[in-house]
Amino acid sequence: MKKLIALMLAALMVLGCVSALADAGSEPDWKEYDALIAEIKMTTDFEKRAELMHQAEDILMDTGAIVPIYYYNDVYMAKDGLTGFYSNPYGTKFFMYSDFGDKTTLRLQLASEPDKLDPALNSSVDGACLAANSFGGLYTYDSEGNYAPNYATGYTVSEDGLTYVFTIREGLKWSDGTPLTAKDFEYSWKRAAAEETAADYSYMFDGIAGYPDNLQVAASEDGTTLTVVLKAPCAYMLDLAAFPTFYPVQQACVEAGATADNPGAWALEAGFVSSGAYVLESWEHDVSMVYVKNPYYWDAENVKIERLEFMLSDDDTAVFAAYENGDLDFTDSVPTDRIASLLDNPEFHIVDELGTYYVIFNVKSDLFAGKTVEQAANMRKALGLLIDRQYIIDTVGQTGQKIATSFLPAGMSDGAGKIFKDAANWAYPNGEDGYFAEEPDVEKAIELLKSAGYEFDANGMLSAATPISFEYLTNTSSGHIAIAECMKEDFAVIGINMTVRNIDWGVFLNERKEGNYDIARNGWVADFNDPINMLEMWTTVSGNNDAQFGR
Repeated sequence: MKKLIALMLAALMVLGCVSALADAGSEPDWKEYDALIAEIKMTTDFEKRAELMHQAEDILMDTGAIVPIYYYNDVYMAKDGLTGFYSNPYGTKFFMYSDFGDKTTLRLQLASEPDKLDPALNSSVDGACLAANSFGGLYTYDSEGNYAPNYATGYTVSEDGLTYVFTIREGLKWSDGTPLTAKDFEYSWKRAAAEETAADYSYMFDGIAGYPDNLQVAASEDGTTLTVVLKAPCAYMLDLAAFPTFYPVQQACVEAGATADNPGAWALEAGFVSSGAYVLESWEHDVSMVYVKNPYYWDAENVKIERLEFMLSDDDTAVFAAYENGDLDFTDSVPTDRIASLLDNPEFHIVDELGTYYVIFNVKSDLFAGKTVEQAANMRKALGLLIDRQYIIDTVGQTGQKIATSFLPAGMSDGAGKIFKDAANWAYPNGEDGYFAEEPDVEKAIELLKSAGYEFDANGMLSAATPISFEYLTNTSSGHIAIAECMKEDFAVIGINMTVRNIDWGVFLNERKEGNYDIARNGWVADFNDPINMLEMWTTVSGNNDAQFGR
């Protein structure tokens, strides 16, 4: 409740900004969606669960506020001879087992200045990569994408599937040499779930009994086991055990540096205590970070690289120049205009990811003022129908991405051993395998806009009497800007005026989160292979609900 009140107050404070509050009549009622997600998380009938998740997807997509563009793949460049690192389908990259011949330093670029390093508060992919290499969970993923014991050596689960008991690995230590035990997990999970922490991912603890403020997680007196009591059986419990929000943080370090208004203040400068393969030694903000090997890491004997030196930048051109000049060994950033020439380069890699690149609307934007719920949704759907997704893939993506017709990615499991998007299991409202046709449909877009009160001339152009003009928010990466320009041209076909505003990564994340935008670029890589993690993020209380549903 505290978080909801805080969000409401924050929304009121941005009156007069780009996305001030629209008439409440244009916003979708979100109570049904919230109730449906709660039911999904409690049901023990997995076939019914899959059906309910399809219903939730229908509600979400019917708002038109989530406009999918393409399903992600991941591209990166790595110097010849660099082996041992790996990426999982959720975008997390693991460098602790890298081998670079006789080199003990690895020079990398993942993104620009990270938004947060506190694993409980992070919600970005680059932040998850940093957390995975400097902290750790009960479980992790191996190079094949399978679960692997990490800070736990194993677990038992009760016959009813409600009680997990994890056995903590012996001899675990923090980077300052002090013991790390099950009690650290109990503290950290309860902290991340608590309302006052305001973690974006706090809702992921909702399946544990007593959430949020009486979480049923208990360490044994000797700290060797962690007992977790669930509300209902959870098919993805080990995924949660491997997720950064569930990583332990040292209570003494947190409480020495956190403040009432910034729970993550303890991890804003180098030198804080961590527990993974590396510890942050130095941090020149907006320029570089240096991580060094943690001698107290439980598997330190298998860590060959002594230093990770990160270049902090989202200037694709500068990053690529550094890579070409030999100043970087690994980069996650490639300029759009260089991709075509790199497709046959053995140092250029394309890997599958379970995620979606999409456009997001702020349902509280003044753009929808005076409209009914249906009219506002039709406006958003109309814009989605104007986008030429294949052109974006061919000219900007260029790495074989697939057109996205829904927010939930193709290939995702339904949690019951089937593929969620299998047409044999579910028929979508438009008769296809999604909510948008793969080709643009200008006529349908105009029809929807007319239903929302917009007038058009005989040439199919918006009348000057009912203009549509808005700002599109994105960060400064060349690919995102190029996609924005493609959409600007698509919208201009019927006279819609879109301006593009690009800002630095950290500022962008917070502007979008606070609802200070009309329309923005977005992307979501699944946290684990189950539709619930891409559906529950849109509940009213979720810190990842950038569309502002129910706020």
